[in-house]
Amino acid sequence: MLLGRGSECEALDRLLEAVQSGESRALVVRGEPGVGKTALLEYLVEQASLCRVARAAGVQSEMELAFAGLHQLCAPMLDQVEQLPTPQRDAVRMAFGLSDGHAPDRFLVGLAVLGLLAEAARERPLVCVVDDAQWLDRASVQALAFVARRLMAESVAMVFAARGPGGVAELAGLPELLVAGLPDDDARALLGSVLRGPVDERVLDRILAETRGNPLALLELPRGLTHAELTGGFGPAGAVALPRQIEDSFRRQLAPLEAGTRQLVLVAAAEPVGDPVLVWRAAERLGIGIEAAAPAAAAGLLEIGARVRFRHPLVRSAIYRAASPEERRSVHRVLAAVTDPEADPDRRAWHAAQAAPGPDEDVAADLERSAGRAQARGGLAAAAAFLERAAELTIDPARRGQRALAAAHDMHQAGSPNAALKLLSLAEASSLDELQRARADMLRAQIAFTVNRGSDAPPLLLKAAKRLQPLDVRLARETYLDALYAAMFAGRLATGGSVREVAEAALAAPPSPQPPRAADLLLDGLAVRYTDGYAAAMPMLSRALSAFRAPDLSAEEGLRWLWHAHSTAVHLWDDETWEVLATRHLQLARDAGALTTLPVALNSRIAAHVFAGELTAAAALVEELRAVTEATGSRLAPYGALLLAGWRGAVSEAVELIEATTTKVLRRGEGIGLTVAEWANALLCNGLGRYEDALAAARQAGEHPPGLGLSTWAALVELIEAATRSGQPEHAVDALARLSETTRASGTDWALGIEARSRALLSDAEAAESAYREAIDRLGRTRIRGELARARLLYGEWLRRARRRLDAREQLRTAHEMFTEMGAAAFAQRAARELQATGERVRKRTTETATGQLTAQEAQIARLASEGLSNPEIAARLFLSPRTVEYHLRKVFGKLGISSRRQLS
Repeated sequence: MLLGRGSECEALDRLLEAVQSGESRALVVRGEPGVGKTALLEYLVEQASLCRVARAAGVQSEMELAFAGLHQLCAPMLDQVEQLPTPQRDAVRMAFGLSDGHAPDRFLVGLAVLGLLAEAARERPLVCVVDDAQWLDRASVQALAFVARRLMAESVAMVFAARGPGGVAELAGLPELLVAGLPDDDARALLGSVLRGPVDERVLDRILAETRGNPLALLELPRGLTHAELTGGFGPAGAVALPRQIEDSFRRQLAPLEAGTRQLVLVAAAEPVGDPVLVWRAAERLGIGIEAAAPAAAAGLLEIGARVRFRHPLVRSAIYRAASPEERRSVHRVLAAVTDPEADPDRRAWHAAQAAPGPDEDVAADLERSAGRAQARGGLAAAAAFLERAAELTIDPARRGQRALAAAHDMHQAGSPNAALKLLSLAEASSLDELQRARADMLRAQIAFTVNRGSDAPPLLLKAAKRLQPLDVRLARETYLDALYAAMFAGRLATGGSVREVAEAALAAPPSPQPPRAADLLLDGLAVRYTDGYAAAMPMLSRALSAFRAPDLSAEEGLRWLWHAHSTAVHLWDDETWEVLATRHLQLARDAGALTTLPVALNSRIAAHVFAGELTAAAALVEELRAVTEATGSRLAPYGALLLAGWRGAVSEAVELIEATTTKVLRRGEGIGLTVAEWANALLCNGLGRYEDALAAARQAGEHPPGLGLSTWAALVELIEAATRSGQPEHAVDALARLSETTRASGTDWALGIEARSRALLSDAEAAESAYREAIDRLGRTRIRGELARARLLYGEWLRRARRRLDAREQLRTAHEMFTEMGAAAFAQRAARELQATGERVRKRTTETATGQLTAQEAQIARLASEGLSNPEIAARLFLSPRTVEYHLRKVFGKLGISSRRQLS
């Protein structure tokens, strides 16, 4: 019976009712040690008799073993793994060490576990219970937190018990059930149930006050108090904070036991799996007989049956911490000896490491091999932990520094920058050679760029590249390219390592090894671009883009460098290459499950869709990007969503995104973000006909040196239109000259079409009409339909002002139809106003009202289904389970009044 837990039990009952009715729930039961979290989980399991139950528990000594906790939970369900899509199936098999291959992306593992739980819940609801989540290995808790946030309609409950507050950062934001101490009356009743004989009322009051209603403390503390302490309070003075107080109680219960029993209990506390065979093997080596278990069981500390189970996790930690360092090393030494080196080499290595009294190269080498296995499974945090301990046990200073540096690299890749910097300091304090010190500089710079894509990273990357230059030319050039893009990101907010400074240093570096890679060609071209100018770099950059378009470009190179390549294609006004490379990059990221790269690929693909006038497709990807960002915690600014909102004329959404982006990038020192926000603002205001506001925003964006992609040139285009429309053409003259430097060097129809349109705005009579026609002709041969529609709008406005109404109507009608079809509402309204001014009545297009009833997620799922994607493919794209996709599609069919997927389009 649970005293004083009525409201908590009701909350768990409601969770079960929801899951049994087809919904999914996630809950974190949070509270201090001993407050009753485990008891509440046991209550939940007892009530879930109609459900399938899966259990796992974090164990302190297993925190370094990647996916150990996840394997506990999922092992009984692995017969369902063949039902998963191939990338997910491969990822989970590699994570659990069931197959070999490249390390799986941790988010792809999470998506696989989501699918696995959904499959397991098809026959009956599934309740997943995870105790002591604060002691789960990091790879497991990341995957489980990912899954918990994606649950919806799978009939799955995920209930975690964790110490709090702030015990497990990955679980922050999930629904919580806070478990506090018992009310005074219930606490007194519970305490009375374990007291025997008379108790001084003042002692009773003191115990109640010190335990603060903590059930475990109320049950355990009296067991360790003497008769004299209970009847008169003649014991040690002073209160000790829980849980140390609880642990001290367990130690007191352990003290009267014989040495063999205490040693057996310590062996069990040090063996994390709860395997009785291993425990008895170790006991036998220590000369401990089977009879030693009975006193521990009688004391209520431990029972050894099919599993080794402590009465409470705090019993395990109290016993382990109570032992002396030599006692702990002794039992770890024996456990290492009895652990099968073939079946479980990593636990064996970890026990051996805990047993080592000092440096030991053999143990360190075993740990290094365990790190390699952890890397192969995608357990980068575990690999870092193995390498860190290996470094501590390494005698040779050079090897110690090498291992610490490798640990720092893995910790950075695992997404723990602060821990990586700590390990990096440890490496730098060791004996590193010059190449290793250069690599340490590079890693420190990469951490800075990952954490904060702003002004801190460029000078650090530049320093690292210069240091690598005489040591490793290829790696130096890669670092120069990273430094160049970091400098472009910092833009106007750069405090060191400007674009030109990096470009000059890259040009002075040794040439690439032959034959040059696509990335080498790109670096050379960009370095010339920012030293000798746009025109001088054009042939080199075109050659680099051709190399990136080559069919033999490896997936590894594509994932690493394609973003740099397609942003360069935009910079060159090459819409065809932009389309090819952005599509390829996105496909590679999806196929590889490279979810940390996916936000960048999605942003570029969204922009390509927007410029092509495919705003509906762009909106679908924006929803996907939001799902990815939420799932991965990406810090990339929402550039694609910003551009889409500007083209749509969605004022409130655009203003909100502009303000949020500006605040975020100013804090980080990410100058490119300011340029994009100002450009989007100018675009929005031009669409709305607020030309003076557009001019102010475009002037801010256009007055800085050219940076990444198209943003600076696009801002000049908006400036020219806003200046001429607001009666301030003098501001447009210089902008046109600057724009023409790039458009004429590029020579593409997109570039020359935009230049002709901009030139027409500053021209008179025949020159203007000729330029407008050239713009429409050239842009008509590109994929850039949005700019083509704008050319027709501007030409129509010019014709109307020239009193050529019939000619104006033709252009304005076409522009209005194009904008309306795209969903560019602000530009469509501007075209409609102009049409009305010619005397033509504008017909409003009738739209289906049913689609307006769909939520954003339902609309996204409907779009993907109409494109022919299967439910598992949609689920993988949106980080949902296939059952949640089924649930949404049923609602979509009901709202739209259709009965098949074929009717969706």
